[in-house]
Amino acid sequence: MIDAAVENNQLEANRQTRAVSGAHPEAADFPLKEARRLVKDLWTPNARIYWIDFSLSTLIGWAAVAVAVLSPVASFIQIAALLVAMLALYRAVIFIHELAHFRKGTFTGFRRFWNAACGMPLMVPAYTYADVHIDHHKPQHYGTAEDGEYLPFAVDKPWKIIAFVAQAFIVPLLLVARYAVLMPLTLVSAKFRHYIWQRASSLVIDFAYIRPHPKKDQASGWLVEDILTGLYAYSAFALFYMDILPLVFFVVWYLVTFSVFVLNGLRTLAAHAYRNAGRERMNRQEEFLDSVDIPGNRYISSLWAPVGLRFHATHHLFPGMPYHSLEKAYFRLKTDLPDNRLFLAATRRSLLSAVTQLWREARAAQKT
Repeated sequence: MIDAAVENNQLEANRQTRAVSGAHPEAADFPLKEARRLVKDLWTPNARIYWIDFSLSTLIGWAAVAVAVLSPVASFIQIAALLVAMLALYRAVIFIHELAHFRKGTFTGFRRFWNAACGMPLMVPAYTYADVHIDHHKPQHYGTAEDGEYLPFAVDKPWKIIAFVAQAFIVPLLLVARYAVLMPLTLVSAKFRHYIWQRASSLVIDFAYIRPHPKKDQASGWLVEDILTGLYAYSAFALFYMDILPLVFFVVWYLVTFSVFVLNGLRTLAAHAYRNAGRERMNRQEEFLDSVDIPGNRYISSLWAPVGLRFHATHHLFPGMPYHSLEKAYFRLKTDLPDNRLFLAATRRSLLSAVTQLWREARAAQKT
């Protein structure tokens, strides 16, 4: 009897340890091989879709910015234009996620166009996300302290969830300071340049993250993107000085950029379960079960999770799959997997339900 009680206590302790650490013992039963077989025809990216989607999003976004700048302050037209600019440029900038997953040497023209038309004007050149995001998908990095895109929100203090979204107020100003003030200093000192690349050149959510040094074939590219992004900032200031750009342009730019980061912050909170308090390594199946799919409404949900990101768990299951295939992959697996219970365990009803669940788990963790 005593031995049985001890064994039961140990089993309960192990269960609680797994819950706190973020481990998913049920992941071993996930039918990964069968899932891969079902989607093997969905891996080829369609370049035409990428070019048309991004080009239209960018064109609509910057046209709406122009309308907002030229419209009477606080008028209905200006407010509507700001909303359109925010949603369109948000969709455009999220293509940085696809850039990170392109195989080396492919879509080089698309990457340059993205940088020139969207990334650099918004002070987020492509290199700031590329390798950082790929590390986020590596089993040896995902959810650990080496993953800059992960924080254990579900088992941490709830106020950190609010602070994460609120920091979007200052992010646009920090980006301008990064490329208008710090960038020239990096040209003077190689040591300072590498320090900035490690500490202030990554689109991450963990501000303690230290980025690895660039590889030999990356340093020159990073430097070029830094310089060109800085030139965008200086050009805007010069046009303002010459009375070509009005002050309201900078206000509109700030409001649009701030809104993009707020919306993306909410999406990020709904992208994972964030339960890995022990920052332990996970395999692909565990990574999937710590991520979230929110199919929602194809048209409404795509506004806050554009470019396939409402299927974020499915994306973590198949990181190299192009965004335009993820919806088909999700519903095919939902329908055709012999046992889809574990697959659907990563699905939430809506953005609100996903963020609410994260908040409740964080509050419960603090109580216990």
